[in-house]
Amino acid sequence: MKLKHRIYKLIDISGLQLFDPVARLFFREEPQVQIKRITQFIVIPILAFGLFLLIWQIMAPRHTTKSGEVPKPGRVLDAAKGIWTFHNREKEKSIAFIASSDEANKILDNAKNRLEEIESSLIPAQDETIANLEILEQEWRDKNISPKIKKAANIEYEINSKQNSLKTELEELAGSIKANDKNAKDELVLRLEKLELQKSKWKIELAELKGTISILKSKKYPLLERAQRKKDRLEEEKQYLSVYIGILTKNRNSKVEELNKKLVDYSNSFYAAESTKVMSSAKRLVRQKTRIEKTSESQYSAAKTLPYQTLRSLLCVFTGFIIATIVAIPLGILCGLNKTFMCAFTPFIAIFKPVSPIVWLPIGLIVVGGFIPDPENNALLSIINKLPIFSSFDVNPAFLASAITVALCSLWPTLVNTALGVSSIDVDHLNVARVLNLSFRERLISVIIPSALPLIFAGLRISIGVGWMVLIAAELLASSEGIGKFVWDMFNNGSSDSFAQMFVVVFLVGGIGLLLDRIMIVFQRLVSFDETAPSV
Repeated sequence: MKLKHRIYKLIDISGLQLFDPVARLFFREEPQVQIKRITQFIVIPILAFGLFLLIWQIMAPRHTTKSGEVPKPGRVLDAAKGIWTFHNREKEKSIAFIASSDEANKILDNAKNRLEEIESSLIPAQDETIANLEILEQEWRDKNISPKIKKAANIEYEINSKQNSLKTELEELAGSIKANDKNAKDELVLRLEKLELQKSKWKIELAELKGTISILKSKKYPLLERAQRKKDRLEEEKQYLSVYIGILTKNRNSKVEELNKKLVDYSNSFYAAESTKVMSSAKRLVRQKTRIEKTSESQYSAAKTLPYQTLRSLLCVFTGFIIATIVAIPLGILCGLNKTFMCAFTPFIAIFKPVSPIVWLPIGLIVVGGFIPDPENNALLSIINKLPIFSSFDVNPAFLASAITVALCSLWPTLVNTALGVSSIDVDHLNVARVLNLSFRERLISVIIPSALPLIFAGLRISIGVGWMVLIAAELLASSEGIGKFVWDMFNNGSSDSFAQMFVVVFLVGGIGLLLDRIMIVFQRLVSFDETAPSV
């Protein structure tokens, strides 16, 4: 019984009430009722999402952009796998760069065997498959694509012929008009105006036809496209393994070993040198020691993968969120306790709350740039970059400007909810505090904040959601490392793979936003004194 109630309590606190009927069905509580609830809250949403995926699968190939066809769900899943594979490969390169000689040798054999397998069997086999599919593609193209291209080309030819014919006809008419024939000249002008109008319509139609022809020519045989993508993945793996083997063969430790061998030679030369060569030998010895020191401290410069960008974005949003919380809660308490202060602060809330992050960000960049003119030698940035969490992400002015933008856009819900929570405290609680002669600090800690906590966390829940939405736009505009920068880079790339990766980001951002919201719900329900705290 205790376990059952603990599970119910955990589900309630976590805000995951959709799993409540599953737990109750497991413990055989009103099975029919629970099955109905499971159908309503779990099965129907799953079916709805499945329907969405089906519609997406059907509609995506019908829409083609300059980056190619709209990616289908399977293509987006492949893009997600590719992003994760690239991230893992960069991690493997980083590890290989600092691996000891024994560790490198163990990994090296496996990498060479895999490279040999790809070069000798996998790629040739895939080339053969592609060659066979190219024959099938030509048959498919002759049957499905070529007739459509021919039809579009014929329409284009007919339009051009009509246009040239009418132009010739009007030129002949103009040549036959007498000098004093006003009606004929008016008729000519009218027909020219109609021709120009018709030419504009034809121009639009021709542009659409050319676009259609271009799209039809770019269409690929689905089986061939999949085979080509498989070969591309093998080529990417081949390229990666070549680089990986190179790093393992000549990594940091092997370089240090070579430099140490040279150091021994330089040291022997120095002690055996004559007086005329002592200085030059000493300089060479010092330079070699410096080179060894720098090499032993060097790290592999890994590419900024999406998981890295995501972690950086989360760090930025939490930085901005904490700044907003530190500012908003004290101000909200003051507004809730003092009506005069609330009246004085209301205009600021009304004016600044609707301001877009697009406005705040340039201001933030200018202000941060004014305080930090030289990021390389700035004491504040040096201190921040030495902190445990921040040290891995190279905090720069763009990061600080993005965090400040998040803070400026997300503090208002917390401020307003805090003020509302404080102002709605039961008067009896405050009277009891006065009777007990509690100081303002004691009243604040024992009565005011605990009573206002549910609404404060409701505001924090809204603020974290606002901050997460604002951050992506801020990073994109500031060209700051993060998810926003990743999306912008994919947009500028313009390839079909980049298009699919942008869809991956959509689901990633949505999933993280949902997770952040769930986390705040947990905290909100933990500080609630009743069962009415929202969970949706």
